[in-house]
Amino acid sequence: MNGPVRVVLVEDNAVYRSSLELLLGMQAGIEIVGVAETAHAAGTVVAETRPDVVVTDFRLPDSDGVATTQALLSSPAKPTVICLTAEASPAEGEAVIAAGAAALVEKGVPILELASVIRSVAR
Repeated sequence: MNGPVRVVLVEDNAVYRSSLELLLGMQAGIEIVGVAETAHAAGTVVAETRPDVVVTDFRLPDSDGVATTQALLSSPAKPTVICLTAEASPAEGEAVIAAGAAALVEKGVPILELASVIRSVAR
């Protein structure tokens, strides 16, 4: 891949979303190209920005990780999807991977680890 990994963040918690945007944006090889707070808004942002990777919360006000992943992967942009979770059950984790997500990552992981996952799935 030439240039930075283009990332869209989808998270309904404004403080967490802003923190991710700031911290991931400081990582080498990652460029935050858009943010959204709902799955519906994510569809619009992804269509406009055509990111390489979408990092999305597993639980959004208007969708869950499985439905969000399926919608993103069926969009013309076809980004790679990483789901973030604080509380997904093992069955939910398996379902989101079966739906096509490249990874399921705990929200508490260090930012360097999340950046590493983003870079690795973008290759």
